[in-house]
Amino acid sequence: MDLLFLAHRAPTAPDRGDRIRSYHVLRHLAARARVHVVAFDEGAAPRPTLDLASWTVIPRTRTRARATAGALATGRPVSLTAFADPAMTTALATLPPVDATYIFSGQMAQHVPVGPTTIMDFVDMDSAKFGQQADSARGPLRWLLAREARLLARWERDVAARAGTTLFISEAEASLFRATGGQGDIRAIGNGIDARHFDRTGVVPAPTQRPLIVFTGQMDYQPNVEAVMWFADHVLPRLAADFAIVGRAPTAAVRALGRRENVVVTGEVPDTRPWLAAASVCVAPLRLARGVQNKVLEAMAMACPVVATPQAAEGIDHGGTIRVAEPRDFAAACAAMIAAPGSFGGQARARVLSHYDWAARLAPLDDLLGTGQSLAA
Repeated sequence: MDLLFLAHRAPTAPDRGDRIRSYHVLRHLAARARVHVVAFDEGAAPRPTLDLASWTVIPRTRTRARATAGALATGRPVSLTAFADPAMTTALATLPPVDATYIFSGQMAQHVPVGPTTIMDFVDMDSAKFGQQADSARGPLRWLLAREARLLARWERDVAARAGTTLFISEAEASLFRATGGQGDIRAIGNGIDARHFDRTGVVPAPTQRPLIVFTGQMDYQPNVEAVMWFADHVLPRLAADFAIVGRAPTAAVRALGRRENVVVTGEVPDTRPWLAAASVCVAPLRLARGVQNKVLEAMAMACPVVATPQAAEGIDHGGTIRVAEPRDFAAACAAMIAAPGSFGGQARARVLSHYDWAARLAPLDDLLGTGQSLAA
């Protein structure tokens, strides 16, 4: 079987949220079909060490301003004009015929015919995310975000109606899509976790003198930025602990937090596990979140106690092995975890081992594609 895997960001090393899912899906598919990968990327995107039929990466150079101008001129969502590129059309035209297509992220559906042999993996319902952002925005930005939410929702529904199967990362996202007019074969396939990698056994913890609270994530992603700013301003002052913000590309506002006596901003690190192993608590204080937060699964796998907002915990079958706290209760929940070291962590890892194995999570793809358990002829 020949399969096209089309992605908005190259599925190389699983080192950020979207790449974690796309890489593991690609690895699963590459063991069962001849996969041709075509993707955009902002920088260097080395070919992963997988058995792939072909690997094509198109540099993505269109700026947000240019994409916005194009969207306003054409009546399209910015999310689509940001990924409209004739180089992608040319690259796809050179491929041999394929039996099926796996589209990762809705922006990419504009580049290929969507039909019965298409699996459309939206991951999250992006239109809902823009709607949430619009609710808290002001002025022209509010109008632009509301426009994006409206137009993108229309696009998502149109693509799903044509696709053979539409996937979301959680049943909560799939249910929301159905409730807002989504039609077709709509399913949820959740993320897994590489529990052999995220295992504190043999990991040397990062040095710390006091209880350490850790947040991990891409630090130029606005929901992450807002989460750590809120935590540092409103929760940390109530705790006798240090706060480590671990993740690449911190914004100027995040870097400024590092000037506080009890805050460390690491920037990009080669491995987040030493920080998770050192943590008394791993926090996910996100107020805007969609789908499944990989940062929470990774902390759970590392047997690290987790305190998360309801938004960050949504979609995770944690079975009560993490603390879910509203903002007003967040400091008290963190203090309770610090006061009772060892609580929850072991239970959280056990939950990951029993519920979040990647092979089990992705097994439904075999039935959807008819690929079975080995490379198709």
